[in-house]
Amino acid sequence: MNKYELIYIIDTAVEEAARKDLIEKFNGIIVANGGEVVKVEEWGKRRLAYAIDYKTEGYYVYVAFNGASELPKELSRNLGINESVIRSQVVKLLTKKSSVKPRPVRVAPVAEEAPAVEAAQTTEA
Repeated sequence: MNKYELIYIIDTAVEEAARKDLIEKFNGIIVANGGEVVKVEEWGKRRLAYAIDYKTEGYYVYVAFNGASELPKELSRNLGINESVIRSQVVKLLTKKSSVKPRPVRVAPVAEEAPAVEAAQTTEA
């Protein structure tokens, strides 16, 4: 299973009870499609960076979940259909591979300048 993050913005005109139902609906879609909801954070009402459909504020919700590779497409489809959701974005989290060995650091060879410097000093004297 892959790890994903989802952030979506709900219209502020939606009532609080309807907003809670909407959040539960999207969490239910994740679970129904074989996913696992890890964390849900309601960031609350915030000002948008730019107006979307003449709206300047939205209610932000963050969801971290695990699921199959088909789940984000189905979730995005459902978020796009819902008129109460202004914007949404699903991002796959990448995991670091620890089996990769780092490249060795290349050190420039030390040139033998010391005898040349000594020879130059002896000719000056």
